[in-house]
Amino acid sequence: MERTQQTPLLEFRHVRTHYGRIEILKDVNYKVFEGEIVCLLGGNASGKSTTMKTILGIVKPTTGEVLWDGEVINNVRTSERIKNGVATVPENRRLFPHLTILENLEMGAYTRTDTAAIKRDLEKVYEIFPRVHERRSQRAGTLSGGEQQMVAFGRALMSRPRLIIMDEPSMGLAPALVDQTFETIQSINAQGVAIFVVEQNANAALAIADRGYVLQTGQVVIEGAAQDLLKNEELRRAYLGEA
Repeated sequence: MERTQQTPLLEFRHVRTHYGRIEILKDVNYKVFEGEIVCLLGGNASGKSTTMKTILGIVKPTTGEVLWDGEVINNVRTSERIKNGVATVPENRRLFPHLTILENLEMGAYTRTDTAAIKRDLEKVYEIFPRVHERRSQRAGTLSGGEQQMVAFGRALMSRPRLIIMDEPSMGLAPALVDQTFETIQSINAQGVAIFVVEQNANAALAIADRGYVLQTGQVVIEGAAQDLLKNEELRRAYLGEA
């Protein structure tokens, strides 16, 4: 399919997924365009994690299509999706605790063979996260939650992604570090990387996002520009804790 400026980088078209007989995603449609920040909000058991797994190819749609750059990728393996430009910052970071920070970062480039470019990208990560550089020989399991988050972001960048999907990036962080985390997400996005972020902290996510979706029991119930969602009374009551 020929790509146009209006072609989403990532798109779900009428996606349904099941675990056995249980339907999880119910006719879901998403779009993420090049360079955007899009957030996905929802409570527990809403289908957010299944969305992430479906993007990565861990879960296949029962019906519907997942498209990458205009091409259907329902049957494309996870490793190929990563090679094509999808990276992930998983919930709770999921670093390799017994490996050093440097070794964790190098794991982000495991699909690449361009050694010289990998070294350059490593230096870029160190520029963005000076503390990561300072502690590059330290085991990842000895880091604080905020430091681990920096390494997780850096590891994702090492694959040279076009899209990073982030699963609850502020989870478990001290309030002072939450603002720093979202500032970092904006900095990564400013380099031209699209971000699709699942986040419980609706106010913080919508404050930096271009657009957002609200997922409830597997269905998109609200979608629109992030600033419009912040003003949406239904969303404020249900997800922002306002009466």
